[in-house]
Amino acid sequence: MRIIQLLIVILCIALFSSACNKVNNDTSAAEVLSLSWDDILAEARGKTLHLMMWQGDPLINAYMQQYVIPALKTQYDINLRITNGQGNVIVQALLGEIEAGRQRSELDLCWINGETFYQLRQIDALFGSFTDRLPNAQYIDFANPFIGKDFQQPVEGYECPWGNVQMTIIYDSAKVQAPPMTRTALLDFVKTNPEKFTFDNHFTGLTFLKALLMDIAGGATALNGPFDETKYTTYSAELWQYVNELKPYLWRQGRSFPEAVAPMHQLFANGELWFTMSNNDCEVDNKILEGLFPNTARAYVPDFGTIQNSHYMGIPKLSANKAAAMVVCNFLISPEAQYKKMDPQVWGDGTILNINALPTNWQEKFANLPNRRYAPKRSDIQPKALPELAPEYMMRLAEDFRRYVINSF
Repeated sequence: MRIIQLLIVILCIALFSSACNKVNNDTSAAEVLSLSWDDILAEARGKTLHLMMWQGDPLINAYMQQYVIPALKTQYDINLRITNGQGNVIVQALLGEIEAGRQRSELDLCWINGETFYQLRQIDALFGSFTDRLPNAQYIDFANPFIGKDFQQPVEGYECPWGNVQMTIIYDSAKVQAPPMTRTALLDFVKTNPEKFTFDNHFTGLTFLKALLMDIAGGATALNGPFDETKYTTYSAELWQYVNELKPYLWRQGRSFPEAVAPMHQLFANGELWFTMSNNDCEVDNKILEGLFPNTARAYVPDFGTIQNSHYMGIPKLSANKAAAMVVCNFLISPEAQYKKMDPQVWGDGTILNINALPTNWQEKFANLPNRRYAPKRSDIQPKALPELAPEYMMRLAEDFRRYVINSF
């Protein structure tokens, strides 16, 4: 009998605790958004925060481990813990928690954009709208459509802009005197120089395919707006025809594609490829400084243009540390952190700040950042910047690339 009574008590405590957690979670969003910034800072102190982000670049990892984590601990007594994961890993983790009825997420922040943001909004997994509560948000260039919209989706405060980049193609100028500037020129080049060009089968390669699709469709605005099945079917058919013309002349005769951009960079570094790609227009500089790329590496944007987009920080709706997550976001968009991140010797990531809105001393600091030596000036490639497409285009391209190209042998 005593055992039964004890079990009943334990069960009641568990149910009560669960109910309390649910109440706390349900009200925490409204409560934290109603707090003053001083109260948010006070609430954040001493918290341990879990961030999931891609960790495939040593310079990005160093920026986080050697600068961001110590600064957060010193300035705010926040302990930031980082785990590796991106895209579908984040979506599946948060979806699994929701489906399991979890009251608290194991994640407090996630590095996202594009289709990941779209999917997380679809399952109502993000906390918001929080960005306008961040003091440093006053400096974000939200009027810039490449920042205020994510894959043509208004961010609406559900993710905080962190960086802005434009894709470039990187080549070895010692081996390539005149890089191809059009689709026709690229086809001619790979036929003349077989197995020296390829693209990866993940995010960077798909971004390259989007630029080709937009060129086929008629330019930067041809696919604006919501996903259009008719347009996609029409223009993607021409895209796959073109890619399959390239295929026999690509690296390994197109029988395989690099699994990510990092392996493609390594193939370029050892001379097996004459080209690689990057979604960061300044990456060629830091990879040369890092010693991975030869000093003859250069970056360019072809005449048909490349995608420019931004990346963001999102806070899961089930995070138990929303105040601390907001403090971290506010730090990441501070002039100090953005300036550090923009240095080509540190990361070279483009800022999301409106430099003209910053205090004068910070405007001068940004103006005197180390100049790019090997990457094109942003002002030179901005006219060729293409807006991101609706997220469904990326999803369909990923699926159809495997169906019509990778598996077509």
